[in-house]
Order: sequence, then structure tokens, then C-alpha cells
Amino acid sequence: MGFPTIYPTGTTVYDPEKCWNGYTVFQAKDVGVTVIDMNGNVVRQIKKMHGFPNKMLPGGSLIGSTGIRNKKFGYQDFIDLIQVDWEGRITWRFDQWEYIEDPGEESRWMARQHHDYQREGNPVGYFVPGMDPLVDKGNTLILVHKSTQNKKITDKLLCDDVIIEVDWEGNIIWEWICNEHFDEFKFSEEAKNTLYRNPNFHPEIGEGLADWMHINSMSTLGPNKWWEKGDKRFHPDNIIWDGRETNIIAITDKESGKIVWQVGPDYNESEALRKMGWIIGQHHAHMIPLGLPGEGNILVFDNGGWAGYGAPNPSSLNGTHNAKRDCSRVLEFDPITLEIVWKYTVEEAGFKPLVDNFKFYSGYISSAQRLPNGNTLITEGANGRFFEITPEHELVWEYISPFFDQQFDTNMAYRSYRYPYEYIPQLGLPKEKPIPRIDRSAFKVPGTKEEKPGNVMTLTSGSDFDDSPQDCVVDYSE
Repeated sequence: MGFPTIYPTGTTVYDPEKCWNGYTVFQAKDVGVTVIDMNGNVVRQIKKMHGFPNKMLPGGSLIGSTGIRNKKFGYQDFIDLIQVDWEGRITWRFDQWEYIEDPGEESRWMARQHHDYQREGNPVGYFVPGMDPLVDKGNTLILVHKSTQNKKITDKLLCDDVIIEVDWEGNIIWEWICNEHFDEFKFSEEAKNTLYRNPNFHPEIGEGLADWMHINSMSTLGPNKWWEKGDKRFHPDNIIWDGRETNIIAITDKESGKIVWQVGPDYNESEALRKMGWIIGQHHAHMIPLGLPGEGNILVFDNGGWAGYGAPNPSSLNGTHNAKRDCSRVLEFDPITLEIVWKYTVEEAGFKPLVDNFKFYSGYISSAQRLPNGNTLITEGANGRFFEITPEHELVWEYISPFFDQQFDTNMAYRSYRYPYEYIPQLGLPKEKPIPRIDRSAFKVPGTKEEKPGNVMTLTSGSDFDDSPQDCVVDYSE
């Protein structure tokens, strides 16, 4: 058994004086979009509104998805992306990417949205002072799927990633198609050979789809110091994204569509990359926006787990998922020098590396958000755990989702975001009740009888304790 069957849920640690207090939004398994206060009280929940991810807008509006395409024909394709106001009215909807005619299913337009989107006015989707997303107008960047073929990559049908921009009326005004830039991604010949044979192929989906890149986040860079210093790669409109299956983080030039900055897929390529270490299966790579501590640096949840294409090795006999690591990292690094300027790993969490790797590990999903006071909100998604830490790595808030998928017994959560209380003016300011750390040795399941132990054994030993009888004295007492 690798994980306890019973453990506390809800808010388990909370120091109001050290936290950046506000509302946290996430997707609750088997329920829907959920908003909680710092003490873990649910203040808003909309059932059947999915979160891939969920985001909040000023005034209490929420964005998310509804309906999912039959997985026999598509992979993680949501039917539409919607915006809902505080009264529950749908005030904006997009579903006009592709007209789908799946056998035995009702034909209809779909967004095929997955993993991310960004509303104009805010580059990253989480709270940035002075950069509120637009509520009743503006364009939206959306990450969508497209089924296509590219024989340079593989002879299989690609489940390709496309970034589109739509106006308020739903007109598509810009698009970027990932597979068309295959030659720019710096794959080695070994990686290309492996990718051709097994491009993350899902044979159970219809005739089979190859989710070869699996982009799981994308956002604009927004205003930044690098652009102000004259580095054209970092134009505020350019888009940073990451490919989970390839270990790539890249920036797409909005005007030309070309890749102008990239790390991965090979982290042995330079001394700076070797020093950084392999980023594997990452999520939520983005540039910290102007006005937040660490502005201009790249923040990413480096999952570890399994990803990449390359030469076969003892842990990957066919070269697929040839990079593996059994722990996660949150990295903040300089995009120019690639120097790590801040990190959170098993060691910063207070555990022993290697032997305690599992104590900070989410091999899939997850995210990290820089907060205005310099703290970082981390989603350890596989375990449904959200926590806030200070720059010195002190844990000041922790929440464990109590919402479980009954079929698979998981409380996994894709991503969470923290927003200020003012984003929901319909609610009064919640009471902030501190929750100190629990003494785990004294924490018992209700109803368990606490008894005084009897027949206590105390071992005393000589200076060089070993298995020899003369060095071990057993003292029994009550």
C-alpha cells in the first residue's frame, strides 16, 4: 500500500498573517467548478461545469467547459467553452471551431477545447495587480485539438494542438498549428525515429489518435522587462507554451508563428541546461507577469514522471517516455541565462531526497501561481492537494480536496487559482480562522479510545550499540 486510505481533507494548515488571502477556484471531481475560502468552506459550486481549467473573472463570473466528446472519437475534447455570471446565466460561449459528425452521435459544432485558454486583459489567467481580464468584451486565446496527418512525424493520425484567437462574437481571427512547426523543435534523429513509431498513440480512441506533443498550457508573455530592454523574442503578444510529452517549453512569435525561444527536448544540449536538470512531463509553464515578485522569470511545475522520445534505455525499451523521475519540482528560472533563481523540491519541503521522493510528487496535471506577496500557490494535482508557501519555503496554507471520483477513488485536481476577495463582491469578507499544524502523533480517528500504554520497553545501549547481548538492556515498566 503506497498511500494512506484515510487522511484529513479540507484546510489542514492556515496562517492568515503570512498568506495572501482570497478565494481559490478548482475543478472538484464528480461535482464541478468549486470556489472555497481560506478555511476550505465552499462559497460557490456549479455542477457539471468542467474545469480544464476553471478561472474567475472580476464580478463573480466563472469560465469553464461543458460537455465532453465521446472518447471513442476524440481525446479530451470539450464541446464548448462558456462564461457564467453570478446568477448562473451563460454570458459568453464558444463552440465554433469544428463541425463534428461522429458515427451514432448528434452532429454539432464543437470547440474541442482542452487544457487552457486566456481572456484578453490578463496574460496568465490568474490575478495580476492592474491586469484584470475583460468580462463583457475582448478576445480569447483557446487551446484546441485538430485531427490531421503529417508524414514527417508519423504515419498515424495526429491529435494535434492548435492555438486559436477568437473575438467576442466567436470569429476565429488567428491560429497557430503545432505540427506545421515540427522542423523547428530540435528533435534528434533518435527522437524522430521513436516518435514516428509511437507518437503517444491511443489505439482505444476510434481509429486511433497520436497525442504527440500534448500542449497543456499556453499564455501570452504580457508586458515584461526583456521586451523593454530590446529583446524581440519576448514581445508581449508572443505565446509561451509547454508540451508535456516532449519536455519542450517554447515561445511562439505571434506575428510570424515561428519558435523564437525554447528549452528541451534535450537537456544535455548545453552546460546551462545540464545544470538546470531535465524538465520532464511539465505543466503550467508561464512567464511571471510584470508587477509580481519574480517578474520576467519562467515558472513551471516540473512533474517528473514519464515523458520524452529518444534512444531506448533500461527504463524505456522502445525509447518512448525515455526520461523518468519519481519526484516533482517547481522551478523559477531566468529565460536568458537559464539559471534557477528559486525552486521547491522534496528537499525544500523538508524531506530527504531519494528516500522521500514520493512525498512531493505528481506525475501528471498540477500548476504553480506566483502571488502578489511573493508566496507561491502550488497544485499537487494527482493528490488533490493545494498549498501556499513563502519564498523561504514555509508552508502557510494547505487544502486537501474532499471531492473524490467514486469510480477510481481519486481526488485529483487539474489546476487551482487564487483570486482576491473583491472578485466576488456578492459575498461579504469571510472570517479567517487560523488552523495550526496538527500533531500527527495525537491525531486519531473519532471514536478511537486513547489508552495508557502498558508493558513499555526501553532500550539502553553502550557507546557502540550492536546486536551483541551485553550492549542491550531491556527495561519493562508501566
